[in-house]
Amino acid sequence: MIRYAAHGGSLGFAGRAANSLPFLLPRYDQDRRPARSRVAILLATEYSERISAVLWEGLRLFNLEVADKSVLLKPNLVDYIPGAPINTDSFLIVAAADCFRRLGAKRVTVAEGPGHQRDTQLVLQMSGLARHLKEQRIPFVDLNRDDVVKIRLRADYSRLRHLWLPRTVLESDFIVSMPKVKTHHWSGVTLSMKNMFGVVPGVKYGWPKNLLHWRGIQQSIVDLVATVPIHFVIADAIVGMEGNGPLAGTARRLDRIVFSDDPVAADATCARLMGLMPERVSHLAETAKFLGHAAPERIDQLAGPVRFPSFPFATVPEFERLSANYASQQ
Repeated sequence: MIRYAAHGGSLGFAGRAANSLPFLLPRYDQDRRPARSRVAILLATEYSERISAVLWEGLRLFNLEVADKSVLLKPNLVDYIPGAPINTDSFLIVAAADCFRRLGAKRVTVAEGPGHQRDTQLVLQMSGLARHLKEQRIPFVDLNRDDVVKIRLRADYSRLRHLWLPRTVLESDFIVSMPKVKTHHWSGVTLSMKNMFGVVPGVKYGWPKNLLHWRGIQQSIVDLVATVPIHFVIADAIVGMEGNGPLAGTARRLDRIVFSDDPVAADATCARLMGLMPERVSHLAETAKFLGHAAPERIDQLAGPVRFPSFPFATVPEFERLSANYASQQ
């Protein structure tokens, strides 16, 4: 049952109010926040085989129970632009698959539905990921073209009510979001929660998942992650992107990998590492009310400090308000 905060008046009025002020009325099914959340930030300075040791160290901090489970790794493979840091690095993806196999996972699958490039195989081949997956015998599923099932959304911010979602995602026991840390010209940031746009099949919703954009990106993010659980996050913050992301920005090094058992805590932490204020990112502020924790006092820091950079990630003008520097000047 979807909860509405409106008292009195008509449902029609409540609907109009929600469209104009989408985050004033709580429209989620239940509060699912854990008592506390956990985050670990580990140093990583290069994309190479050495990254496996960093991942293993980070994952072991969480004592994950994935033995005999099917694990789905959801990287960010939006398109292929030579030299641009827009995708989760292939070394990180393959190393994560190896680590989860070592933890006893029954099956590890890499799955993605690129949001811009319709030819998924092109992205795989040009990025070098196809070769790595083949060498390690890691299966890949194109979520843009997977079998789909109609699912009722567990939140109602976009007014979509239902989505057709890939069977591979719905049948996985443990979903790991592996975003590339970037700014975004329409959502401010694209981190573990925005990364889940890739599970929405392009064959039904277009490129770049047009229906979600029409219904509101921030609202659609909340609905999607309320419905498709992110059990763990491994964020590629070794080389991120600032400015006009997610495709046309510039590279920005953080030399970090961020791990978390809470996507809200992960994204809030990544935002702070970018010098941005998570409470000013609409979808982050809203999911912090019912899905996870963004407040530092509710997050256990297992490794590495959360430090604001000397200067924040650049954003497009519409999102300059996210910058900690901007906030201090007000």
